Amino acid sequence: MNPEEKQDIYVVQVANENHLTLADTICEEMEQSAKARGTGIAKRSPVYLMEKMTEGKAIIATTNTGEWVGFCYIETWEHGKFVANSGLIVHPDHRKSGIATRIKAEAFKLSRTKYPNAKIIGLTTSLAVMKINSELGYEPVTFSELPADDAFWKGCSSCVNYDILSRTNRKHCLCTGMLYEPEKVQQKPAEKEPEPWDFIKESKLYERWMRIKQRILLRFQDRQRARKVERELESV
Repeated sequence: MNPEEKQDIYVVQVANENHLTLADTICEEMEQSAKARGTGIAKRSPVYLMEKMTEGKAIIATTNTGEWVGFCYIETWEHGKFVANSGLIVHPDHRKSGIATRIKAEAFKLSRTKYPNAKIIGLTTSLAVMKINSELGYEPVTFSELPADDAFWKGCSSCVNYDILSRTNRKHCLCTGMLYEPEKVQQKPAEKEPEPWDFIKESKLYERWMRIKQRILLRFQDRQRARKVERELESV
């Protein structure tokens, strides 16, 4: 079955009380996916996902028969100034079907509806997610343009790369920060619009930059660990 045919069996909607029983399954898949990729993901409990569902702040994809396919939720920081579409996960059997793009698009629409003036942010190591984000209007930014709220960065604490983030004072990590700014879209017609970020054109450059970034930051992490061991040995 090709992706076009598969999409016809999907129902993508705002999650509600009818989906609460799927929270445990979604959390388990989030954890397994993070382990398989060797990268971090903000760890959430089933209760937390249930809260998002009942608040109308989550998007869920199922088949026509009710089988869970994918999930994503939205979070806010700094009194709604920033919004993030977090926790995107797709069941392994339905990956490469285009469903992740549909879920992200619906989460983006939900964010714009609930918080029309908010900046929408993202942190990811996934080139595929970056492509989806760029198509929605996100652009890469430095970490200084993301929320300063400690609660935002606390979500990274369960990530395997958190040590890099904390040791660089939240300036660098293996993730790339992305930002959608509604005011750029709301420019007056007379103003010249900035050239959009061309993901396809820049993706090869990004892949090369990520390889360099990984080498540098992971080397930095190894050095820090070695120094810690040396200090512990000296104290003994």
